[in-house]
Amino acid sequence: MPPLLRKEGLLCYSIVVTEHIHNLSHLLITRRNLRNNATKEENDLWLRLKSKNLGYKFRRQHGIGNFIIDFYCPLKKLAIEIDGKQHLHNKEHDNERSEYLHNYGIKILRFGNDEVTNSIEKVIDRIKTELESK
Repeated sequence: MPPLLRKEGLLCYSIVVTEHIHNLSHLLITRRNLRNNATKEENDLWLRLKSKNLGYKFRRQHGIGNFIIDFYCPLKKLAIEIDGKQHLHNKEHDNERSEYLHNYGIKILRFGNDEVTNSIEKVIDRIKTELESK
């Protein structure tokens, strides 16, 4: 129950309204489909991130507002996106998502499919560096 306030002889409750932005229910099926149809690069990186392998819990296909993030570390407010070919034609959407996340204090790291495929250790090192710096 919210704390009581006294104002002009009246007893009232203060109400704090918080915005719910994580994993909105209308995106549940989309998030589930993305998890079930992950790319090879997403699966490869997920094997390295899951089960606190880097010391922090990550979620995959996590919803924040109307955007779905490939991987998200809630404790460090770190989003990780793997950009495939679809991102070449979706720059405006990516910029909108980045601005939205930034407004909530969430940092986003972007990696290309080729980076994950050819240099996954460098990707992991970059993620570790970011986790340790926050």
